[in-house]
Amino acid sequence: MPRGGAFSRALAFVGRTLRGEWYGIVVDPLRQLRRRGPAALLLAFVACAGVIFFHAIAQHRTGATAVRVLGGVQGDLPLWLALLRTPVSLYVPALDLPVWAGITQLFLAFALAELALGRRRTLLIAYASTLAGTLSARVMMAMGPGRWGLGLPPEIGQVLDTGPSAAVVGLFTYLSVVRRAPVVFTLTGGSMVLESIAKPNLAGREHLIAVAAALVLGLLHERGRRRRRAAAGTRDTASA
Repeated sequence: MPRGGAFSRALAFVGRTLRGEWYGIVVDPLRQLRRRGPAALLLAFVACAGVIFFHAIAQHRTGATAVRVLGGVQGDLPLWLALLRTPVSLYVPALDLPVWAGITQLFLAFALAELALGRRRTLLIAYASTLAGTLSARVMMAMGPGRWGLGLPPEIGQVLDTGPSAAVVGLFTYLSVVRRAPVVFTLTGGSMVLESIAKPNLAGREHLIAVAAALVLGLLHERGRRRRRAAAGTRDTASA
């Protein structure tokens, strides 16, 4: 096989992949935005406003206490209380990270997801990704340190586990699956793997769990869509 021909086919494949991702992840959502207007970005604006609001009030002692009571999630909390605080924890920025650096990623994740998936499914994926990461920390602590390389020591339960980062990586991962965007998936999931290797902390592990949860949800959605198409094709054939 001539090398030039193989290279041309590989280049054409990459070009088709990038073109498909560009239209699926960027062009189509922009068309939706043009058709539906700024109201279609409600979740993105609310998410950013919530993070900015909680960041602002957390700068004061009383406000920081209120933020911790409303949205502070830790592994040693009773499960019912952690579940109650988890929705609010989406808007509580991590105290050790610059909040403004993540606002752009947060807005893009929610905006693209809301335009491409709809408001209800965006909320579902964001919450499921966050909840999967939060619950996985409890499982790893229950396993104990050193267990299969996954267990965590009990003192991890005192680490404040907040922020929208798990929701952000979950939304990007889910989008990359349902829109068939392997490059976006590699950048999202690959960055989480590199993060967990370079800095093996609780956040890195939870991000990996969020990626895995969103991946499973995306694959289940695609499987359901193929079944519906097959069923519709069978009905059309029968009616003909």
